[in-house]
Amino acid sequence: MPRIYKICSASAWREAERQGVYRGSADDARDGFIHFSAASQVAKTAKKHFFGQKALFLIEVDADALGDALRWERSRNDEMFPHLYGELDLGAVRSVSNLHARADGTHDVPELIP
Repeated sequence: MPRIYKICSASAWREAERQGVYRGSADDARDGFIHFSAASQVAKTAKKHFFGQKALFLIEVDADALGDALRWERSRNDEMFPHLYGELDLGAVRSVSNLHARADGTHDVPELIP
């Protein structure tokens, strides 16, 4: 089962848990899909888009459970990134963990399952 990852604020994720579905961030809404990263892309995504931010969660998702709504498309540095065209059903979530911020603004990204 391939895994993909979403970084989001703890408050946004808690709201998703209350609603039973994650609809994405303001950036996701603007772009028309929910941005995800492959395991190898999470550290760069955290640095580029979340530098200095605290109270973040790293959401691990079963990519196969998303079906045809998940598409791999070219993005940053011409890399293929997973994009979900639709809401994230929380049943596809495999784990939620804190993404700890370091004093220098970067984050401790754990070893991830591809």
